[in-house]
Amino acid sequence: MSREVIELIREMDSEQIEKQLIMQCAPLIVGLRISNLFIVNNGEMRKIRALLMNRPIHYYVLYKDEQKSTILLYNREKLSAYLCEKSCQIFLAKMGYTDFRLLGILWKFRMRYQSYREGQMDFPHELGLILGYPMEDVLGYIENDGKNSLYTGYWKVYYHVAQKRHLFQLFEIAKETLIQLSSNGVGLTEILEVYSGI
Repeated sequence: MSREVIELIREMDSEQIEKQLIMQCAPLIVGLRISNLFIVNNGEMRKIRALLMNRPIHYYVLYKDEQKSTILLYNREKLSAYLCEKSCQIFLAKMGYTDFRLLGILWKFRMRYQSYREGQMDFPHELGLILGYPMEDVLGYIENDGKNSLYTGYWKVYYHVAQKRHLFQLFEIAKETLIQLSSNGVGLTEILEVYSGI
């Protein structure tokens, strides 16, 4: 990340939900990722709903406590297509999934994620698929118990390092671009309109 962008980040008010979305979800916003986890204060959920209304990015609440919600932000079409791939469905079936429609998968995952957060079960590794990570890296993570990765960027990489490093560089370019747009007065609504083709 360039010095200029680092300075822009320091000047941003990190409490503003729009700025947080840009910082954490830029690759999703520009269409390079299919989903992203996002933790938000419960009082900000109304703003999230308003920002995402009539956009290709949707949200699904995975876990909620007294103060914060963990939500999945996702491109419905892309995530559904990815989870329909045969390798994903075989993996999900091994994890106990029987409904392979997107909302069926998200509902079952939410139940498993809530059980994990409440200490009732082990980490649900299908989160990697729901976040769009390549199957080989999800399996590599499980087989290696999260160790021995060849590279760590947006996720732990076990295969095709050069390809994933290039992808992570594109993610960083997306983040820098959106940070610069935001610092120049372009709001998230306008950014979403540009990248959703409105």
